Amino acid sequence: MARYRLEARTERSAAAPFLVTGMAILLTLVAGSGLFLIYGKSPVAGFTAFFIEPLQSAYGIGEVLLKMGPLLLIAQGLAIGFRARIWNIGAEGQLILGAIAASVLAIYFDGSTSWLLLPAMVVAAMLAGMAWAGIAAWLRNSFNANEILVTFMLSSIALQLLYYLVTGPLRDPMGFNFPQSITFSPAATFPLLIEGTRVNVSLLLAFVATVLAWIYMQRSLPGYKLVVGGLAPQAALYAGFSDKRAVWVGLLIGGAAAGIAGVGEVAGPLGMLQRNISPGYGYAAIIVAFLGGLHPIGIVFSSALMALIYVGGDFARLSVGLPSAVTTIFQGLLLTFYLASALFLQYRLRRVDARPPVQAAAAEGAG
Repeated sequence: MARYRLEARTERSAAAPFLVTGMAILLTLVAGSGLFLIYGKSPVAGFTAFFIEPLQSAYGIGEVLLKMGPLLLIAQGLAIGFRARIWNIGAEGQLILGAIAASVLAIYFDGSTSWLLLPAMVVAAMLAGMAWAGIAAWLRNSFNANEILVTFMLSSIALQLLYYLVTGPLRDPMGFNFPQSITFSPAATFPLLIEGTRVNVSLLLAFVATVLAWIYMQRSLPGYKLVVGGLAPQAALYAGFSDKRAVWVGLLIGGAAAGIAGVGEVAGPLGMLQRNISPGYGYAAIIVAFLGGLHPIGIVFSSALMALIYVGGDFARLSVGLPSAVTTIFQGLLLTFYLASALFLQYRLRRVDARPPVQAAAAEGAG
């Protein structure tokens, strides 16, 4: 009787990442059909609400683009670190710190009409995100602390800090005790990019980040060093590449991107600092980064898909009656099936003859 075992691949097809992503999406759709049936809904009606209805109106397309911005921006930053095997799981906390830093400037300079205010908020948010991620980088390099655990726990601390600020020092004194800041002045908010929608200029920052990520990873020596350090640490050390520097670069870039995404929210669709800044963009961006094959161009398409799932979940709740948890389930299915499919990027199934060597040799000789 024949059996199979996993065998490491010595070479990989250029089309393999796309096949893995396609397989993950296909398996998610199959599992999603079963999920809709469990809830007693038609899979056709469910998939129509998720993937078709949001694209049938200017409002729906605008909402997809609105959610695509922070997902694209954060995922581009995370992917750079992931390719170097630096696992930043705390982008949600770095987003929150960026939002807080930007909001402090908007509140302090309330009423200002200076055009410098918004750029200053972006810089402050970027630095705050980097500083929060820098804590994990310092702990990793100084004490070999696991950056997965550290960045994740720092996100919980950031969330509690946000709750404290919007119910205390940064709360609007005229806001009837609601946990939110004052509404930002026009000089502290991004102008609309598409009239009739909520899409604002912060979306352009995500596309600028995509171009910069592509140049850095595909056309620069520092990006090459970072990738080599992740794929072959021993070879990188032999060549003189610093693994500690890779940790700093990977985490700081991810923190900067997440921080800018934070200001994109408070100075964009929200227009204030409040308890609910993000619907989980920092965590969803991890799925986006992997689903895009950790490649800047692939991440553009995966971020659009994830944004469509976010908006489609709202449409499905209203038109089909599905619970809001379905959106999170879809995200989890995508990640699970991608990781399962990605196993075959590194390994292949090899048939192994289970018969004793003597019998196997005799069978081969007889053949």
